[in-house]
Amino acid sequence: MTALVRHLADFGDRPAVATATEELTYRDLAHRVADSAAILGNRRRLILMETRNELGTLVPYLGALARRHVVLPVPPGRDTADIVATYRPDTVITGDGGVEFLAEPSADALHPELSLLMSTSGSTGSPKLVRLSRENLISNADAIGKYLGIDENDRAATTLPMSYCYGLSVVHSHLRRGAGLILTDHSVVDDEFWELFLRHRGTSFAGVPYTFDLLDRVGFGEMDLPDLRYITQAGGRLAPQRVRRYADLGARRGWQLFVMYGATEATARMAYLPAELAAARPSSIGRPVPGGSFAIEPLDDWPDPGVGELVYRGPNVMLGYAGQRADLALGRTVDELRTGDIARRDPDGLYQVIGRSGRFVKMWGLRIDLQRIETVLSEQGVTAFCAAVDSDDEDRLALAVTDEHDPGEIRRLAARAAGLPSAAVWVAALPELPLLPSGKPDYAAVRGAARRAAEPAAGSNDIRRLFVEVLHVSEAEITADSTFLRLGGTSLNYVAMSIRLERMLGYLPPDWQQLPVRELERLATLPGRNRRWFSASLETGVALRAVAIILIVGSHAGAFQLWGGAHILLGLAGYNFGRFCLRAVPRAERVRHLRITIASIAVPSIAWVAIALLITDDYHLSNLLLANKILGPFDSMTAGRLWFVEVLVYVLIGLTLLLAVPTIDRLERRVPFTFAAVFLAAGVALRYDVLGLRLGEQAMFTYLAFWFFAAGWAAAKAQNNWQRFAVTAVVVVCTAGYFEEGSRQLLVLGGLILLFWLPAVRCPEPLPALAGLIAEASLYTYLVHFQVYPLFAGHPVVGVVAAITAGVLIARAVTEARRWLRGGSTVGGLLDDGVRRVGHEDRPVTVLTRLPDQP
Repeated sequence: MTALVRHLADFGDRPAVATATEELTYRDLAHRVADSAAILGNRRRLILMETRNELGTLVPYLGALARRHVVLPVPPGRDTADIVATYRPDTVITGDGGVEFLAEPSADALHPELSLLMSTSGSTGSPKLVRLSRENLISNADAIGKYLGIDENDRAATTLPMSYCYGLSVVHSHLRRGAGLILTDHSVVDDEFWELFLRHRGTSFAGVPYTFDLLDRVGFGEMDLPDLRYITQAGGRLAPQRVRRYADLGARRGWQLFVMYGATEATARMAYLPAELAAARPSSIGRPVPGGSFAIEPLDDWPDPGVGELVYRGPNVMLGYAGQRADLALGRTVDELRTGDIARRDPDGLYQVIGRSGRFVKMWGLRIDLQRIETVLSEQGVTAFCAAVDSDDEDRLALAVTDEHDPGEIRRLAARAAGLPSAAVWVAALPELPLLPSGKPDYAAVRGAARRAAEPAAGSNDIRRLFVEVLHVSEAEITADSTFLRLGGTSLNYVAMSIRLERMLGYLPPDWQQLPVRELERLATLPGRNRRWFSASLETGVALRAVAIILIVGSHAGAFQLWGGAHILLGLAGYNFGRFCLRAVPRAERVRHLRITIASIAVPSIAWVAIALLITDDYHLSNLLLANKILGPFDSMTAGRLWFVEVLVYVLIGLTLLLAVPTIDRLERRVPFTFAAVFLAAGVALRYDVLGLRLGEQAMFTYLAFWFFAAGWAAAKAQNNWQRFAVTAVVVVCTAGYFEEGSRQLLVLGGLILLFWLPAVRCPEPLPALAGLIAEASLYTYLVHFQVYPLFAGHPVVGVVAAITAGVLIARAVTEARRWLRGGSTVGGLLDDGVRRVGHEDRPVTVLTRLPDQP
């Protein structure tokens, strides 16, 4: 047993790692690491490792360290040709944990102390690497664990990639102290991240400056995170006012903010600002980490007393740089780290960085501090990245800001701060500031964007234009990290977007609704897939909705008798309630969007009932309240057709009132599947009339049908196959005997099983577009079909086609009206993602078909 495996095993049954689907104790992790180490063997290897925040990366990474191999982590999917050509790794571990032995271990020596090779910039564009030793890793992990007070009760979420020294330091410091990791590649803007964080009682997470931009967007200040103990920040300077704001927020909410300073060359951390000083000293980088020390060395350009270059010394200072394979045999070539930062030591012993030697440029006869310009703009409430551009006639100051700012105003502010004429400043207003994978500013991208900003603007690409057309957003709202869900995608948009995206790409990528725009743009550049007869994908939910409305209209019109569609759709409503309405957003946002959801179902239905009361005898006044099953008349075949809408509206009202209670809301976030399973159990109790309520046959097809909704909800929250199997078993048992007709039982059961287990179906290429049209118009089809198909008495098939066509035409008209009225106050459907996105209104949607299948 190696020392590392023994270290892990010594923590026994303490929680070590949690993912969306697995939880490992330290003993479990030690066994897996030992197995992985055995696969890699004893002869030292140079291993190129594609990293993801998954067990498929963590286990082989630890296995490699256990056998003293040398690991070179890289982000997955990046071009590593230069690194491979320069260093000739003999082994590759892919992002899913697969091991590829490219060659026998090279005869070229690997220094005995060498453990890790890291990129200096967070990208893989340059073969220049930092050589880190085992002592570097251990000493820095120990130092971090000491000043953060990490213990066995801590659970840190992985917000940063393991190919970045900051992200890797979180792993090292927690495993060193027997604390837990919550492994996830989800961003802090993803509901899945916060659901996982709450479920596993996360106590900390790390952020670069851009992370805090994202936290502001998702309303982090209002989130209820009962176990959060602290947040760490590094990877670049965070504006002092934001440090103070987050420190004050933490003081109110019971957690702490640790501002840290570091570099890859120092393994990760060189300094930290004690949390209790963050609000009072937000401009400071703090004091050296345990075991380290700083010195201030004077510079000719900085004659001020006590100001100079910050130099760090400590056991975590790298062995040195590598630029070629032969350098991997070298031992220590540096003993100190010259940071390039200009700093001073304050009387209380804290250090403050006031500039950077490498961030000064000579331009128009002036010496300009680029960092100072960023600071001046930050004080004006503008986050900007500043660089210099070599132009044909004269050098230019290049700035990138987000497109919420006026480029002309930014140009004026920057020119004044730099003492330059406005013509010397180029400003690129971008949807999102460009970042390296490490989260640091991408100044090369800033220069490129500024150059392009000075040229005629190019047209938008096809992917972004698709988002504009389907979601009715402006192109300015779409960033490289935008996803369908983050931009306010709804159930209806989901249908239309999936169909049009498949046409564009030639196939539908898995989980496309969560893929960022940059990834969809990349996929759009790849060669198209070969078209075959069954080459298209159709979302199962969309297919079920389209089939259900056809079955409902056809059965009502007498074209055939296939009942059960409404109960499938009730399960679908619950499934998407769990997926989209119960997202990890502040409680007030959840409740607001649940209210919007209720209105989106009730308002169109009531509006149509009001119209129908004027022209038909099909409805009663009780239908205006969606309360026919409560107020009667109970013997009306026509009025009873709205039972499905009534059930759904009152179920949602009840759940909204419950989730408005802070304690209930916290409980749902902590144990989402168990919470939904309790409601499923209650629904099953109603289904079997355990309390002896004897509500009768009418109630059986209305409020006792709640268990279908609850089953869909529980299936959506299932975290593994066993939980999904359990929900499926409940559905199988409860469906038996629920309907008199055996065909109806089989239809409903089959539809729900497909929904729970099959994300999409393969079909002929034209079918998704047709199914999408029908599903998109399903509510309107339902509302009008009772009045349309009777016009074609004696020709039921014609009546069905006419009713569906009428629904499609109305849906098209409503879509065009929405486009024309864009920017107004609108409501979203039940399959809405349930999140109001900062900077734009909620998208108007038509509502999914919540339809009855019998009088």
